[in-house]
This record gives sequence, structure tokens and C-alpha cells, in this order.
Amino acid sequence: MTDDLVTLARDVATRAHAGQVDKVGRPYIEHPTAVARRLSTADEQVVGYLHDVVEDTDITLAELRAMGFTVEQVLAVDAMTKRRGETLGESMARVLADPIAPRVKRADVSHNADPARLATVADETTRTRLDDKYARTAALLGTTLPDIFAEFGVALTDA
Repeated sequence: MTDDLVTLARDVATRAHAGQVDKVGRPYIEHPTAVARRLSTADEQVVGYLHDVVEDTDITLAELRAMGFTVEQVLAVDAMTKRRGETLGESMARVLADPIAPRVKRADVSHNADPARLATVADETTRTRLDDKYARTAALLGTTLPDIFAEFGVALTDA
């Protein structure tokens, strides 16, 4: 059943993010896929695939639950979903209060802040802003970017 939910999460995310592109112009589904692949438990992988679905598409938490995702998985997706007007600190406090979301958020940061990925952002001002944002996010999660990179095997480069 858990493998079925991981497959369902991948399929839902693929459909939900169809046609979207990320900050570097790549198909958006590559991001949740990369996040999910960095995680080890089925619950983490489900949330990895779905972590931006509610925030960036028309899918609701209630719809995720109706699709068969567990209460714990849906609550973790909710914890990962940014609210309008919310500070980064408020968002990370909610992430930390959930049993699944902190590791998924660290995997999310590990992909978003990957030096090789950020190097493809043409604008240096944007790269610096994003790097600062992810460093602040790591600090609010009680860690550092180098520790997050080490946790998920992200190579540090001079790029």
C-alpha cells in the first residue's frame, strides 16, 4: 500500500505541475521528483512529491485526503505549504512542529540550494538572494546549508 501511495503521489504531482517551469526554466516536476528521490521512507517520499501541489496548483488538502493519502501525509503537506503573508520564521516553525515535514524540507532546500543548480540562474543578484534565503531557511531549521548538503549527498562546488 505504501508503494502505491508513493506512485500515486508521483502521478498526482506530475499531472498537477504539468506545463510549469522552475526558476531555471526546467519542467517543474523535476524538483519534487528530485526531493522525493532524496528521501527514504514512503511517508517522506509522498510528501516530497506533493510538497508544492497545494501551494502551486488548484489541488486542496481535502482532495489529497480523498485520493487516499494518509492523515499524516496530508498534515505534512499542509505543514510544507506557505501561507499568504506568512514570514519565513512562521513557516519553518510549522514545518518543525510536524513529524515528517522537517526532513522533507531539508531535502527541498538541498535541491533548491544545490550550488550546481543555482549556478544555472543567469542573474547574480537572484543567485545571491536565493542563496541567502536558503541559508536563512537552514538556520531556522536548526542546521546549516553545508550540513543539509552533506545529509543528502549534494556536492559542494566552486561554481
